[in-house]
Amino acid sequence: MAVDLTATRAAAAAAARALGVDLGPPFARSRYSFVAPAGEGAVLKLAWEGDDESLHEPEALELWNGDGAVRLLGRRGRALLLERAAPGSDISDLGQEAALGVGVELGRKLWRPATGPFRWIGDHVPRWLAADPSPLTPLALELWESLEPGRAFVVHGDFHHHNVLRHGDGFVAIDPKPYLADREYDIYPWLNNPLGYRMTRADAERRIAGFVAAGLDDFRIRAWCVIRGAYLTDDPHEQAVLRSLLS
Repeated sequence: MAVDLTATRAAAAAAARALGVDLGPPFARSRYSFVAPAGEGAVLKLAWEGDDESLHEPEALELWNGDGAVRLLGRRGRALLLERAAPGSDISDLGQEAALGVGVELGRKLWRPATGPFRWIGDHVPRWLAADPSPLTPLALELWESLEPGRAFVVHGDFHHHNVLRHGDGFVAIDPKPYLADREYDIYPWLNNPLGYRMTRADAERRIAGFVAAGLDDFRIRAWCVIRGAYLTDDPHEQAVLRSLLS
C-alpha cells in the first residue's frame, strides 16, 4: 500500500494542534501507522490511509480503559492521543515461558464480552482467504466451514510480543485491530513471534498449552492458527508446522 507521508505528517500535525499538544519526530519503529511523541507522557497515532483493520481501535481502548492496554487520552478523527508506555520496551527479549505468562495474563484482561460497534470476524475471513490463497487454503476452508466462529468477545487482533510493552511494573498492549471473534482467534500471532523466530512444532505445542490452561479451547486455537496462517504466511516451513498441529 502506497502511503503519502507528506499528507500523513500534515494531518498528524493538524490533529496535534487541535488536541493542544506538541508533536515530536515520528518513532523509527512506526511502520504501520504514523506514531510520534505528543507532549508529556503521550503519543499521537494516525493510521495510514486505507488501514481498515484498526477502524475501531479507539472504541476498544475505551472499553479496556487502561486495564491491559494503553489508555486513550483523546482523538481527532482517526488520529488518537494515547498514553505513552514507560519504559515502553516490548517483550521480545523475554524467554518463551516468561513471554507466554505475560501473554496469558494480558489476554485475560483484553478478551471481554462486547457487541457493536465492533465488526464480526466472520464477515471478513472468507474475503481474506480468497484474496491470499496458499497451500493451506483448502484445509483452512474445510475448518472454516465446520468451525461456527463466535462473536462473543472483542479480541486484540494482532496479539504478539512486539505489541506488548513494559509500562511501570506491568505490561500493556498497543496497536489493536479489534473484532468480535472467538478468543482463540488471537493466538496465531503469538505462535510465530517475535521477529526472527522460526516456529517449531514443540514450541507451538507449549504455547498452545499455556493458553489452554487459561481456559481457551485447544481445537479452536489450532483451527484458527491454520485459518489465519493460510492467508498471513507464505513460509512453507511455517505452513508445514501449522498443518502438523492438526495431525
